[in-house]
Amino acid sequence: MTIESSPPLGITMGDAAGIGPEIIVRCFAQGLPAPAVVYGDAGTMRRAADLLDQTIEIVEIASPLHARHEPGTIEVVACSLALPASLVAGKVNADAGRGAYDYLCAAIDDAMAGRLRAIVTAPLNKHSMHLAGIDQPGHTEILAERSGTADFAMMLANDELRVLLVTIHVALSQVPPLITPETELRAIRLADRACRQMGVKRPRIAVAGLNPHAGEDGKFGREDIDVIAPAIAQAQAEGLEASGPWPGDTIFMRARRGEFDIVVAQYHDQGLIPVKYLGVDHGVNVTVGLPFIRTSVDHGTAFDIAWQGKADHESLMHAFNLALRMV
Repeated sequence: MTIESSPPLGITMGDAAGIGPEIIVRCFAQGLPAPAVVYGDAGTMRRAADLLDQTIEIVEIASPLHARHEPGTIEVVACSLALPASLVAGKVNADAGRGAYDYLCAAIDDAMAGRLRAIVTAPLNKHSMHLAGIDQPGHTEILAERSGTADFAMMLANDELRVLLVTIHVALSQVPPLITPETELRAIRLADRACRQMGVKRPRIAVAGLNPHAGEDGKFGREDIDVIAPAIAQAQAEGLEASGPWPGDTIFMRARRGEFDIVVAQYHDQGLIPVKYLGVDHGVNVTVGLPFIRTSVDHGTAFDIAWQGKADHESLMHAFNLALRMV
């Protein structure tokens, strides 16, 4: 199937008060390497195009099946109530939160139905969603719940590192009880799957320890010995090239030097700080384990610069290109 005959990629607009509309317009203006439609608000997209002085026609459509992909246009799938032109930039807003949730759900449904090749998401704001009565911690959990996916993980990737998390959006105090042989093995398997989707034929998987110095033979905690190491052994028995647990203070440096293809990190900040330290412009967030490909920018709504014409679209472009590579 050629790119021209394949379904388009779906880009969700995210929170209308953030930088999502701007960076989407910039990507279309630069030129995308494959057909795409936007799940969002047509009026907001028109205002973003006007803000950036882009002569791009915004066309509202009912379904990606109706997309014509004509040059100089952005086709927006109508899937939520129209947002008011008076919506204040850079501020949490229930209407924007509801819209961001609706855009994502519509894209998920179309991806599940085969009407999209992949989903690429612009940032949403969790507080805005909560004001709209939507009690979800973020994109990853919504994607998993709506698609009925039980085994999933968050991966961050850039040109130098790939990191997949065992636990995601939970308090640090809640992490140790969630570190089990089952969650460890699931993360290792998903890390292998993600690398293969990205073209790595024999992924080398490094598993970071939970405790300082990976527990120092039990001196700083038993989780690394009693839980993580047996899971790694099971993964090795399944034929996966997994190793560890390695001390968290050096494993990312080793992976960056090319010794490993991906690092399995135990908790959110352990894994995301090294990736984001290298720069969010080239970082991509990938939800691994879904029945479709989903990538995202590696940054938030950036309310402090929203609707000022300052937002950089490079992370969204990288997310789009990675999704295209993975399908």
